[in-house]
Amino acid sequence: MIQRHMQSKINHRAVVHNGVVHLGGVVADDKTLDAKGQTEQICAKIEKLLTDLGSSKHNLLTAMVHLSDFAGKSAMNEAWCAWLPPEHFPTRTCVGAVLERDTLVEITVTAAL
Repeated sequence: MIQRHMQSKINHRAVVHNGVVHLGGVVADDKTLDAKGQTEQICAKIEKLLTDLGSSKHNLLTAMVHLSDFAGKSAMNEAWCAWLPPEHFPTRTCVGAVLERDTLVEITVTAAL
């Protein structure tokens, strides 16, 4: 069974299927922050979404990180590593992307329930 959660005008924020939570791209609310600050906000939002759906950050399977500028990768990594213990790191890909104005980081994840 497919369960869809938090419908917007163009998608659902989360879809659960076969014991896996798929979150759409998550961005920071405060676009005045640097890459580290935006990543910290994103990680907090991901953690809350996963918890609300019955999972946790410790169940992450994969992450796709989109950066508007690779100059911010070290700062993003600093926030990421402070948020998630190394033994719970998922597979991860980090790519450069054209993002909305002032959005420096966007992260998409999947997690086991």
